[in-house]
Amino acid sequence: MQGKKVFAEEKVLLFSLSAHVPEHNFYRRLKQEVDLDFLYELTQPYFGRCGQQSIDPVVFFKLCLVGYLENIVSDRQLIEHCSLRLDLLYFLDYHLDEPLPWHSPVSRARQLYPEALFESLFDKVFRLCVEKGMVVGRRQAIDSAPVKANASMDSLLLKQPAGSAKMYVNQITIENSSAAEESNRNKNSKPEQFISAPEHQLRKLKKHQDQLKESPKGLGGNYEKARLVSNKTHYSPTDGDARISVKPGKARKLNYHCSLAVDTAKGVISHVQADLADGRDSQYLPAITLKLQRRLLDNELLLQELLADSGYSNGSNYSFLEQRKIIGWIPVFGQYKPEIEGFPYNQQQDQFTCPAGKILSFKTVDTNAEGGLLKIYRATYQDCKQCPLKSSCVPKSPCRQITRTAYDPEYRRAQARQQSRKGKRMKRLRQSTVEPVFGSLIHYYGLRQIGVRGKAGAHKVMLLAATAFNLKKYMKFKPVKVVSQALALVKEQQNVFASYFIAFTTLFTTRKVLPGWQ
Repeated sequence: MQGKKVFAEEKVLLFSLSAHVPEHNFYRRLKQEVDLDFLYELTQPYFGRCGQQSIDPVVFFKLCLVGYLENIVSDRQLIEHCSLRLDLLYFLDYHLDEPLPWHSPVSRARQLYPEALFESLFDKVFRLCVEKGMVVGRRQAIDSAPVKANASMDSLLLKQPAGSAKMYVNQITIENSSAAEESNRNKNSKPEQFISAPEHQLRKLKKHQDQLKESPKGLGGNYEKARLVSNKTHYSPTDGDARISVKPGKARKLNYHCSLAVDTAKGVISHVQADLADGRDSQYLPAITLKLQRRLLDNELLLQELLADSGYSNGSNYSFLEQRKIIGWIPVFGQYKPEIEGFPYNQQQDQFTCPAGKILSFKTVDTNAEGGLLKIYRATYQDCKQCPLKSSCVPKSPCRQITRTAYDPEYRRAQARQQSRKGKRMKRLRQSTVEPVFGSLIHYYGLRQIGVRGKAGAHKVMLLAATAFNLKKYMKFKPVKVVSQALALVKEQQNVFASYFIAFTTLFTTRKVLPGWQ
């Protein structure tokens, strides 16, 4: 007879959740090995003694970790996903018929807790990786990548001159009086902020746009809605910390700058931070190094080598690493040239010699537009005035001048390191260590876009994604059992004694008597 299953609701449900989650399940093992109860004490100062109970702090952070482990960036989708998984309910300490928290308290808790609390969770997981032998600390690889912000390029507004910003705000308020009255009724609404800019930058932008529109070769310049945007003249009213940046081969977007440090032993993330996307990698290297050193020292580890790409190349960075006694494997990049053709340099006397044999001695120290130190070498006025090569050397200047970076010795040492055999090996090691980690975070750990707004929120998102990545590595890592030297020595001695015994037995059985044998 054909069977037919009929579903009927049960009034009383007797169900053991732990009995239906296998022992080898990832979240069951994670719950047993990682204890997050320390978060209760850290979150206690952020709550009062009366009122409605908030979401459990441990449950909140577990939900966040599950979201990045499952590559889910939406709080609504995360709650729905967890309610359908037995192992996730067991990990969150919820019964089968117990409703999960609403998505709104999860979002509010993320805004309530400061960045230091998320860093404490990251440090806790990193310490577990150190105790398990996954982190050596001696050699670290760093890199950066832009991460899409929760803002659109279409929402960009032009900054107003500082003097007319107040007048502009009043004009917008009069034109949108109905919208302003409606927003005033809502106590939680925030007034829109207008960012000002120097007037000369705005004039320069308008002049440049007019030139593009008049130029016949300007791509898109004649388009009616064409406009030139930059961080100096435009801002996002949605997310004031988001900055315009571009990656080669991709469209311009509002992004955040994610900096990452990875230990080269097992690929564990040792540091992550969010910065503004309009800054360069070389600007953030000192802060990354100091924070990374502090975290490693807290775990009794010493940083000795730092691997990075040419984006971090900077004379001040080379000097900074040498002062911290850190070997920087950073390729030299930019306008630096070790030698000037026709002008040999005397390092002992710190002077150049021109093709005519005249001396260009050191005169003074100057700074460039970025604040870097420069050394000025200049020949005397009389030497250049009477020189027959003046018409071809410096026809429009009274004397020849050479400008060199003040960090020339550091540049030379960095270039020599990178051109060595070990330098090429360090470059391959960096590429195979930190770049795959970035790819995993973007594609599999929810870091393809920042779902919150503000630099602090972006930093929290990056910390949670890095913590989830380290947790996954921690759970998969299996220490290799190493035989101690004592056991190896005993085994070797036993093999030697066995060899002597076999040799003696062979001689005795074949009656090959040694000299003096009785």
